[in-house]
Amino acid sequence: MCIGLPMQVLATRPGFATVTGRGETREVNTALVGERSPGEWVLVFIDGAREVISAERAAEVDATLDLIAQAMGDAALLPNAPSDDPGFELPSAWSAEQLAALTGQAR
Repeated sequence: MCIGLPMQVLATRPGFATVTGRGETREVNTALVGERSPGEWVLVFIDGAREVISAERAAEVDATLDLIAQAMGDAALLPNAPSDDPGFELPSAWSAEQLAALTGQAR
């Protein structure tokens, strides 16, 4: 599976942009999004910008990626995370009674 990362353009040169986001800075290919300007946001897959996005969309994708990383318990994916607590408990950690109540088979 490939996940797009929201990254902000810092600098450009023909066909490439230096971008930053989620705790890293790298150079990406801009062939699919055209020449961009510093301050713009792009969605990056592997080594290329695939879509131009708004700052609001970038924040939304970033927040979603944080939730996924929290649910996976992977603090390395959370450059700005305040804690390892995802704020909820997955059903795999529930008791038999809790699972029964969830499925409508309360005892």
